[in-house]
Amino acid sequence: MSKAVKQMELATLKKTFEGVRDLVMMSVTGLTSQMDNQIRLGLRKKGIRLQVVKNSFARRVFDEMGLKVAKGWEGPTTVAWGASSIAELSKEIESLAKKNEKNFKVKTAVADGSEISFAAALKMPTRAEVISQILGMILSPAAQIAAQVGGPAGQIAGQLKTLSEKKPEGEAAPA
Repeated sequence: MSKAVKQMELATLKKTFEGVRDLVMMSVTGLTSQMDNQIRLGLRKKGIRLQVVKNSFARRVFDEMGLKVAKGWEGPTTVAWGASSIAELSKEIESLAKKNEKNFKVKTAVADGSEISFAAALKMPTRAEVISQILGMILSPAAQIAAQVGGPAGQIAGQLKTLSEKKPEGEAAPA
């Protein structure tokens, strides 16, 4: 391959992976063209893309982009990226790998530019889960404060109501 062609390939890879910080690297072998097309269409509907890469080119591009990937460069490599978080991406790839065990072998995952194990990526919370946890943490103390402020006021209101409903001593009951 000539130097000019290599430079074009590298430039294309840089453009393709520009801004990508979360990805999963895997080995995909033995798929028919129909299976490959179905898998790619299903993943594309979920915002996930797949690309087969040449290891030496991908390693060079990832290094330039600051993605730290040490493992997973042996054999054919397919890179999956997209979805809103590494957790969602990993869960989709895991379900895909379970359906096609003999064709898919997950190598490693990259979360926010740093390599992590695929098992760790599966255990990470999704974006929606993190947001709900944060909101729960914020709202819990606020609810406690509101209860503490409202508690004594409620007791006083109850006592005032009881006093207002009491009949004055000396009045007779209406006939």
